[in-house]
Amino acid sequence: MSDIKLEVCVDDTDGLYAAIEGGADRIELCAALSVGGLTPNPGLMALAGPPRVPVYAMIRPRPGDFIFSTVDLDGMRRDIDAARAAGLAGVVLGASLADGRLDTSMLTKLTGHAAGLGMTLHRAFDLVPDFAEAMEIAVDLGFERILTSGGARSAPQAIDRLAEITERAAGRLSVMPGSGVTLDTVDGLLSRLTVSEVHSSCSIREPAQDARLVEMGFVSADRRRTDADTVRAMKAKLATHGPR
Repeated sequence: MSDIKLEVCVDDTDGLYAAIEGGADRIELCAALSVGGLTPNPGLMALAGPPRVPVYAMIRPRPGDFIFSTVDLDGMRRDIDAARAAGLAGVVLGASLADGRLDTSMLTKLTGHAAGLGMTLHRAFDLVPDFAEAMEIAVDLGFERILTSGGARSAPQAIDRLAEITERAAGRLSVMPGSGVTLDTVDGLLSRLTVSEVHSSCSIREPAQDARLVEMGFVSADRRRTDADTVRAMKAKLATHGPR
């Protein structure tokens, strides 16, 4: 059995290179992590591939909910094509109905278009009213893993539920805890969960360097930046929990 793997989410080239330098096992490539991650632009995808480590591109065309139209579907198919053309290892998908259930019809079309790529079901899963039903949909559609916080704002707040979801998966796919997984919380999480991978931004807070940019609304007063040393430290923490 291998050590617990670390997936690091990034949203720019500096973050991409920091994650690789720090030893991430896989990278979730996004834009706009401040809103939960959107589809990265084709230029960033091209820079990420062919990847030195597996890179999965987020396929989410806009912020907000995960209820997508047929127009959204067309754009998402083109984004999947861009990820494939860049030589990326996979894509991160999700779609919801108005009541929070997974949109099986939309996901069938997306996963079909992504055939041959690895696939992660993103945190649209956290909105579902019935985890058992959603789990079976994810398995049937061929997802490799589910990224989830257990339906809470952060994974450390839902450890018992994550344990139940992992048990229900029964090895058919990986349940990857994400959201709020930091150097301070990962030990408590892994002391109670049997998982093979975790998801983290491995970021540090960095204040804006130019007050004029803040004043004009071009940047926020501070931002999160992927940090190679934090990636290394997280990898070291995961190693202390041994193989799963």
